[in-house]
This record gives sequence, structure tokens and C-alpha cells, in this order.
Amino acid sequence: MIPCTKTLSLFMVESIDQVSPPATWPWWRKIIFRFFFIYLVFQTLPWLHLNDIPGVGFIARLYGKVISWAVHLANDKVFHVRPVLVEPNGSGDTSYCWAELWLCLSIAVIGCIIWSVLDRKRDNYTKLNYWLCLIARYYLVIVAFAYGIIKIFCWQMVFPSLHQLATPLGDLLPMRLSWLFIGYSSPYQIFSGVMEVFAGSLLLYRRTATLGAFVATGVFINVMMLNLCYDIPVKIFSMQLVFVSLFLLANESKRLICFFILNRPADTCSIYHFNYSKKWMKVTRYILKSVLILLIVVIPFGKGLFSLIPDFRITKAKQPIFKNGFYEVSDYSVGKRNAPLAFADTMRWKNIVLENGGGSVETGDTTFKKRYNRHYFGYTFNEMQRTVSFVRKMPNNIDSALITMRYTKPDSNTIKLWGTHGKDSLFVELKLTKRHFQLAERQFHWLSEHNR
Repeated sequence: MIPCTKTLSLFMVESIDQVSPPATWPWWRKIIFRFFFIYLVFQTLPWLHLNDIPGVGFIARLYGKVISWAVHLANDKVFHVRPVLVEPNGSGDTSYCWAELWLCLSIAVIGCIIWSVLDRKRDNYTKLNYWLCLIARYYLVIVAFAYGIIKIFCWQMVFPSLHQLATPLGDLLPMRLSWLFIGYSSPYQIFSGVMEVFAGSLLLYRRTATLGAFVATGVFINVMMLNLCYDIPVKIFSMQLVFVSLFLLANESKRLICFFILNRPADTCSIYHFNYSKKWMKVTRYILKSVLILLIVVIPFGKGLFSLIPDFRITKAKQPIFKNGFYEVSDYSVGKRNAPLAFADTMRWKNIVLENGGGSVETGDTTFKKRYNRHYFGYTFNEMQRTVSFVRKMPNNIDSALITMRYTKPDSNTIKLWGTHGKDSLFVELKLTKRHFQLAERQFHWLSEHNR
């Protein structure tokens, strides 16, 4: 047995090929590699993450069309996930995504069988494994920086809005609860982003790639468990990130088991090393790596830092017609009948939140878009006619008017609205109240005398 120090000194003076000559892989390892190679190449192609590179956008669109055709064909003939597939729409777990996953797994299995028959005499796939690990590493790097940077600048999860603060906890879905839980605490979200960026930074370099794979595994397991436990519809993607991280660690399983479990000297890592024998290869490698770092690290961080610079242009802020805030509905009359605030009257507007050009109302009125037991709308003004239109944003980005009402403001905290809703006349009086939400205080105490 060679001591670790002697092994390390040998590695420093000799090339990788001299210390670890290519060995014959067992049959089961070759079969597993063939399956993983096909599957990971399909699942880790980075076209969508590199659209800033000229020409990549065209390749991404072409690749997307071919994959979409294959997924729909395979679903119609074989998988039958759903009769009509729903494309990704903010959810990464739609029926289309599941059909795509089954297609990739099926292609990997079939391809592995054909490859094993045609190439059964090959001793190993050491060089091909280097390129696969390289693809897997940089796939994790791209994802880690993309999501880590937006967390560092608190762009992914935002602090609960006034609408969300006015929504009872029991009306929230698990995903929204988890989103608000993370968005509530900027330091926690920044910490999460820093850990993702840290993992990506370690994976960028061969000497720290093993540690980077460990950190990435821990970070992405946490993300995966959040998605699974809070029903966040990014389950397939987060499981894939963990799968790729574990794949990198599995490539070093022998040396890691020696070091962490058996307390034996471990060999040096060789899977990330490749002998670039020609000068143009080395130059190309440095250029490509520099471009990648520019696209996924420097530019996104630069945009984030630039967004923090105050805008010093002197502009006279226009006073909003309706103040942002929480409004109680003090009077609500339909036709000539006053609708008192009673639990049995589900159509009555009970309270309204106005915030940054949008609003939500607690009501059973299905005119508005319902979400988390509140009904949401946008609103626009016609100051000449002194009318306000409650609108709904349509898929084609056009506002569809729901109700148009005239308005008056007897004082700065009161709004009176009247108009026609359906076949009845409608009168609503709103009173701005200082609604107190304890959660919005961002409370923190080093010393707590009581369980809060």
C-alpha cells in the first residue's frame, strides 16, 4: 500500500496516463455508462441557458421542435400520459414534461442495448467519460449560477405583498407558503444563493470539482426536498440536478469510500483531467471557458449590481389617484338594497387591497380571477370622465374590462364607486384602514423571554 504523501508526490511529477493507465472496465460498468451517457446528453443539453451566444438560439428552437414532435408522437403511440399534453407553463411537471422524461429514459434504454451489442469488445470509455463528466459539471455550473445569482439579489422569491398578507394562511397552497417563507427572509434567500454560487464556483475548476460535487449534492437535495414536500412543480428538474450531482460523485466512489469510510489512502482524482497535447486545444479550452464564465457569471452579476445603483434622475413623482393600502368596504349596495356585512352574503365585497396598479378583493363574486380565496384584478383610470375600470389581464397581454365605475374621493382615505355590475346598479364605499400585519414587521430578537 502506497502512503498518501508518496502517491501525491508521484502524481505531481508524472502525468495522469503514467500513474493511472486505462484499465478494463467490468461489463456492468460499461452497460451503466452507456445508459447514463445517452440519458445525460439528452437531459443536460444547455441550449436554453446559452441563448446569448449568436446562433445558439436557432439551434435551441430547432432542437425544441424536433423534441416536441417526438414527445407528442411517443405519448400518442406509447405512453398515454394524458390525451392532450400540457406544455411547460411555469410548471415543470406538466404532462408534457413527464412524457418527455419517459421518452428520454426509453431512448436511453434502447440506445444502451444497441450500443452494447455493437461495441461489446471495447475495454473502457475513459475518454468518453471525461467528456460526459465535463458536460455534467458545466450543466450544474450553469444552473447553480443562474438560480444562485437571482437569489443573491432576492429576485426569485419576493417579500409577501399586501395581497398575500391579507390572505388567510389556510387558503394558501403549499407551494405559495414555501415561496413566502423563503421570500420573507432576505438573509436566508441570499444565503441559499451564495451556497449555489459557491457550488458552481468549485465545479468550474478541476482541483475543486470533487468538493463542488459534494456541495452541489447537498444544495440540490435541499431544493429537491422542498419541491417534493411542498408540492412545488419543479420536481423533475430538481431530481435531475441531484441525479447529475450523484453521477459525478459515483465516478469517484472508490476513492471516496477509501477516504471517508475505510480510512485508507485514496487515489487522486483523474476523471476531470485530459491531456490536451496540442497548443490550439489548450488555447481553445481557455477561450471557451472564459466565454462561459463571462456569460453565466460576469454579465448576470453585473446586471444585478447595476440594478442596485440608485437612479439619480430628478423626476416629480405623480401622486397616485388611489392610495396603496387595505380598504374596508363600509357600504355596499346592489340596486336599491344595502348588503350588510354578513357571512351568508358571499357576493358582497368585504375588503379590497390596492397595491401598485393591481388589486384583490375578498368576495365570492366570480367576475374576478380567483387565487388563494381572494379575487384579483388590475385597474385603469379615465381622469377626464373620472372613471375607474377593473380589468383582467388576458393571455395575449390585453386588458379585458370587467367593471367600469365612476369614482369620487370625499377625503384622502375614502373612495366612493358607483356604476353597473351585471343588470344591477352597484355602489361601494371604501375606507382606507391602518391594517396591522405582524409578519410585515420583519421581527428578529436575539433575546426572547417568551415563546412567540
